[in-house]
Amino acid sequence: MSDLVGRLRARGWRMTAQRRVVAEVLDGEHVHLTADEVLARATARLPEVSRATVYNTLGELVALGEVAEVTTDGRAKRYDPNARRPHQHLVCSGCGEIRDVHPDGDPLAALPASERFGFAVSGADVVYRGLCPACMAM
Repeated sequence: MSDLVGRLRARGWRMTAQRRVVAEVLDGEHVHLTADEVLARATARLPEVSRATVYNTLGELVALGEVAEVTTDGRAKRYDPNARRPHQHLVCSGCGEIRDVHPDGDPLAALPASERFGFAVSGADVVYRGLCPACMAM
């Protein structure tokens, strides 16, 4: 569960009605929404919110480090409000659903020194792929 709205308030982020509704759409039940999905949910709550405001707000949240952009397999960018807790992603190869996963162990430890080629490795992006239950049932 994300605590995005609380984090933004603690930072003193200017919370207009439009910005608040975008943050609220991303907060709570953790999902990875596209910008268009955020727009649809935001306008359902606040009809006067514009596409430009949603896109600008998403850009600001990414720049602040409060939301992460997730792109997989050339699909539309999705926005992940769980930017503060280290995690990996599980992606459905059928429908593109993305879920956060927290595997045991350190993914950096899985890369032996002989494969680092002198790099000072600071992070690893691991993506697990498979079919979600709905796509398997098709």
